[in-house]
Formats: sequence, C-alpha cells, structure tokens
Amino acid sequence: MPANCKSGTEACVLAGGMATRMGCEKGGLDFHGKTLLEVARETVKSAGFKCRVVERDVVPRCGPLGGIITAMRKTQANRILFLSCDMPFVTAGLLARMDGEQADHVFAESEGRVGFPFVISVGLEGVRETIEAQHAAGNFSIQSLAAALSAARLAVPKEMLFNINTPTDLEAALKRRA
Repeated sequence: MPANCKSGTEACVLAGGMATRMGCEKGGLDFHGKTLLEVARETVKSAGFKCRVVERDVVPRCGPLGGIITAMRKTQANRILFLSCDMPFVTAGLLARMDGEQADHVFAESEGRVGFPFVISVGLEGVRETIEAQHAAGNFSIQSLAAALSAARLAVPKEMLFNINTPTDLEAALKRRA
C-alpha cells in the first residue's frame, strides 16, 4: 500500500447504474482494448487499494446512492473510496491523494460541483445513518450527500473527471486518448 494511503481504506468501483443514456451497461464498453470496468479496477489497484466492484445495488433505482449503500452494507472497512466505472481519466495518483487528505470525507470538485471520486469514512458515528436517512427521504443527490457529511472538497481538473454517459461521450473519450 502506498505510504500516503490510509490503512484500511477499501476502494469501490460502482458499475451498476441503469445507463439509460448509453443504452447498454457501461462497465463492459471497450476503451482501447480494455473494458471501462477493467480500466477502473487497474487504476484502483495501481493506487494500492483493495478493490470491490458493485454491479447490483441492494437498493436499486436511486443512482449512485444505491451503490454507496450497497458497498457500505457489504464491507467491514471504516473508509471507502468510491469511483464510477465510467471515468477512464482518473489517475491512481488522484485516488491516493484523496485518501491521503486529513478530512474524514473528501469529494472531488470541479467548476463548483462535487462528485466522483470521493472518500467517505463510513465507520464514523452517524455516517451510515446519515446516508440511509438521505435515501429514505428520497434524496439521491451526491451534492446533497457531500453537504450532509460536511465533506472537504479537493479541486481536480475537469478533464480528469470526464465521465462517459452517452455514445458521443465515448467517442470523445476514445479520440482524446488516441
């Protein structure tokens, strides 16, 4: 494990979304000879983390919050680093840097919005309850979750946070890396 990674952090790649705009499961899409899921797993492992993949949410139809709850319920880890499988430009260095931050919860931020990747210290008192309560209230927003957790924000170049939601996005990402 890299020296700057906190011991016991588990990384979780979310690959269980509905992908309605893409029209197919995103994790299996080809990205220069590897699937997007393979790219994400390799990035996580290169950063020195144990990797869990969530492909089926225990609470479906609530966006990424369903994957967060699934990971939270299935892990013994006190801290989870979350990455979406559709972000091929996130680096191992960024993941290690995020985990190395002093804050309990850290979300990537670009252009005033927070999102993936992010780290949540699920072992802290009240954190799991906060996440479950947000779900019960029907609020599936990652922005709201970051606010509810009083999460720190780590500025990240928007190019690194590019995510693939549509066939046009995939085409642009493939050209960008070519």
